[in-house]
Amino acid sequence: MWGRKKNPFVSFSSFVLHYKVFFSPCLCHITLPPCQFQHKVITTFSVLRLHLQHHFCSFQPQSPEDALEECLLLDSIAWPETPSLPDPLSLEQTTDPAHSIFTILPEKGGRQWHVGDQLEVMIKMYDFQGRPKNSGGDVLLARLHNRALGAGVAGQVLDHLNGSYSAVFSLLWEGSAQVEMTLVHPSEAVTVLQRLTKEQPDRVYFQSVFRSGSVSETTTCNVFLHPTQQPLCNYTDLHTGEPWYCYKPKKLSCDARINHSTGRVNPKLKAREEKLFKSGVNMKVSIKALGSANVNVLPKMKGQPEVKSSSVKSGPSGYYYQDTWRALGGTPVHQFNTSSASQCLKGKVVHMHGDSTIRQWFEYLTAALPDLKEFNLHNLKQVGPFMALDYANNILVTYRCHGPPIRFTNVPTNDLRYIANELDELVGGNDTVVIFGIWSHFSTFPIELYIRRLQGIRRAVVRLLDRAPDTLVIIRTANLKALSLVEALTISDWYSLQRDKVLRAMFKGLNVRLVDAWEMVLAHHLPHNLHPQPPIIKNMINVLLSYICPQEGN
Repeated sequence: MWGRKKNPFVSFSSFVLHYKVFFSPCLCHITLPPCQFQHKVITTFSVLRLHLQHHFCSFQPQSPEDALEECLLLDSIAWPETPSLPDPLSLEQTTDPAHSIFTILPEKGGRQWHVGDQLEVMIKMYDFQGRPKNSGGDVLLARLHNRALGAGVAGQVLDHLNGSYSAVFSLLWEGSAQVEMTLVHPSEAVTVLQRLTKEQPDRVYFQSVFRSGSVSETTTCNVFLHPTQQPLCNYTDLHTGEPWYCYKPKKLSCDARINHSTGRVNPKLKAREEKLFKSGVNMKVSIKALGSANVNVLPKMKGQPEVKSSSVKSGPSGYYYQDTWRALGGTPVHQFNTSSASQCLKGKVVHMHGDSTIRQWFEYLTAALPDLKEFNLHNLKQVGPFMALDYANNILVTYRCHGPPIRFTNVPTNDLRYIANELDELVGGNDTVVIFGIWSHFSTFPIELYIRRLQGIRRAVVRLLDRAPDTLVIIRTANLKALSLVEALTISDWYSLQRDKVLRAMFKGLNVRLVDAWEMVLAHHLPHNLHPQPPIIKNMINVLLSYICPQEGN
């Protein structure tokens, strides 16, 4: 997790009094004085609001409530200012993990470490010439672990905005605990990622095939399409307002569209900027310790007060011990085998919606439960939709991918469904479980588009819980992944972190459950992967089943 100093919120009435909306040919700007709480400077955010009756460059304002929420969310995830880059780029003054160091701070009073204490680490970043950095914005990960014990927990990172950072860890097990600090991206790489989102939101291309009889044409589609003389087909969803456009084929009508596919990925970098995204050099590279990286943790002392850091307000959601995930607060996590999992799901209808990380859960369940048989709907393996049945135990599990933007191939247009619309069609009840995860396919787009999508889904969740309060809604968060150059420019962990923060904030306070995939991947010893390896998925499924059946398990 990541921390920075937050600005105080302003009143809703103050926002309504001051916000203004005005239009430009390709951007809708909302002027939001309350968004600059400390400096009292009017800031203009680019907000994606596409009008149903116009082309992609025409926008309409949100409701005052939605616009205020968007403003506050943007402020809450605002990244520290990152340096501008010379052209051509030189690495000399950029963050170098090989020169950077971290130091474990001594325990207060010089006493020994005990379970229940908090461990604090100071990280100092240097450039490739060995000079200390004097600004923040680097992307860091913190983990505390003991491989022999199968133990691990995520740490929280605080940016001091001067080239130094703090990491805070909860000490949760006895014995050795080793600190691991990783530089995901230097601050200079974040500058590039921010510019790509601003200037090239369409750097991932999509296509659709149009067909009528023997005539077939393929055109480019996206949320954003560059204006040309070619007319557009407007596929904006009439219920949710979610925008989608294709260039109209020359010979066929817009109604002839038969599928949706990912096209090519085409991010355009300036000279030498690719050097900011080098595995083993400055991307996903460990930072060495100055002194020991290990502490020895003694048992919790009787009457020991709980120790909390002054720099972070919340702790981890859970941790691994003996390779099993243990929740800290909330629903205890039980361990499920084939028999107890089937018993837990008996009589349940489980609807899964989202990207391939949710599809991975569907695949795990159908592989782990021999009586849960997938019904062959003759759909593509990656795309779905899928359905699995256990007749004896009256279990139905379904999976459907979320609507565009989605980087799948050959999705029939009839199967392009928005999660909000799917939830509105459910009756719900105590036999219904709804699971969704939506994040990775929004990484190349401005965050406002993701906020808008989640606002629509959240409204549908509220409607579902209003009419059927016993419905269980479970949300999977984002997770870390392995990064190559192309992946960093399209689905960087930095992009995922921003969306993860937004999702948590937007569903906070609702009667929903979270599976914290971010921490479950970060805390584990296995390499990061968009689709986490089976031991991590098994733990996620145990969390999922524990929400469904809090009193059951082995």
